[in-house]
Amino acid sequence: MTAQLNPRGDVAVLVPAAGAGVRLGPGAPKALRPLAGEPLLVHAVRRIAAAPSVHTVVVAAPAADVEAVRVMLAPVAPVTVVVGGAERQASVAAALAAVPAGPEIVLVHDAARALTPPELVESVAEAVRSGHDAVIPVLPVVDTIKEVDAGERVLGTVDRSALRAVQTPQGFRRSVLTVAHAAAGDPLTDDAGLVEKQGVPVFCVPGSEFALKITRPFDLALAEHLLAAGA
Repeated sequence: MTAQLNPRGDVAVLVPAAGAGVRLGPGAPKALRPLAGEPLLVHAVRRIAAAPSVHTVVVAAPAADVEAVRVMLAPVAPVTVVVGGAERQASVAAALAAVPAGPEIVLVHDAARALTPPELVESVAEAVRSGHDAVIPVLPVVDTIKEVDAGERVLGTVDRSALRAVQTPQGFRRSVLTVAHAAAGDPLTDDAGLVEKQGVPVFCVPGSEFALKITRPFDLALAEHLLAAGA
């Protein structure tokens, strides 16, 4: 039986959490690394569960940690935990297959974006609800971007006005994401990329500075500071 949060909600959130996270250093799978004494996954699920329109959360965990993840998340929110795959796309597909009948909006969220506010979850869901088949939260690129060759020689300066840094949760009409994953060939790290390959337009909404991706030790230290400051 699939666990439910808000029975009247129309949103299912998939959280692929089976990745190793090698850039964060040796240790447990990235989603299970501690942040202020709790795993990143716990922080992420807590914020997802606080979004009013979320009906279902499905986490794809490492095969060896499925039961431990169920126990870990039980006090946080009613969550369905399934076995993830070797690649992110396989984990998302496994989580998608576990979504019950009902929710027609599906969001895919990185556990590594552990401080993502519930308001961003609602913003992405609302954009899908309003008629967009695929929605991604983005931030403007603020650094100067250079194109370089294999020898690290600068070839030119990229116009950053047309560039955006993409975050999660990414939102989709359920049928659109299902078709995209059924047709997936090479594994991608971005679900919007799978949808783009199907010719589906992807719409952008403003992201959040708090939805930073915790990838390196510096990111973890920054997230600790933000939590201490009340994030």
